[in-house]
Amino acid sequence: MKGRLDLELIVGTFMVFGILCLGYLSIKLGKIDFWSKPGYEVFAIFNDVGGLKTGSSVVVAGVDIGLVESVNLEDYEARVVLQIKPGLVIHEDAVVSVKTRGLIGEKFIQISAGAADEVIKPGGRIRQTESAVDIEALISKYAFGGL
Repeated sequence: MKGRLDLELIVGTFMVFGILCLGYLSIKLGKIDFWSKPGYEVFAIFNDVGGLKTGSSVVVAGVDIGLVESVNLEDYEARVVLQIKPGLVIHEDAVVSVKTRGLIGEKFIQISAGAADEVIKPGGRIRQTESAVDIEALISKYAFGGL
């Protein structure tokens, strides 16, 4: 009788541990943040974001510096809100581009640093943008002699 109780206790502990691990992985892989996000928000307006999603990376010189907070349609243009880590300043003449990792990889935002004296304040707008490149359109132009 005692051996059976010990076995049930071990199995129960193992199950609880397994469920906690699955919960942790779900939160990490889902990029869910329960606490307030440090940093500040800026936004940019694009003609085409080509499948950019909330939670995508924001990169400067290959280093992650934030996340895409939201992607919304506003006056038939895409309004992208970026959550930038604290302590990083974005200059007024910075250029924001939608890029792809590899040929068909995930989309991310790349910020090319500017050199202006003015910096973008929290809640401000990054004015210079480059929309996503449509790979399918380029391939069809090349295939049918459009290039």
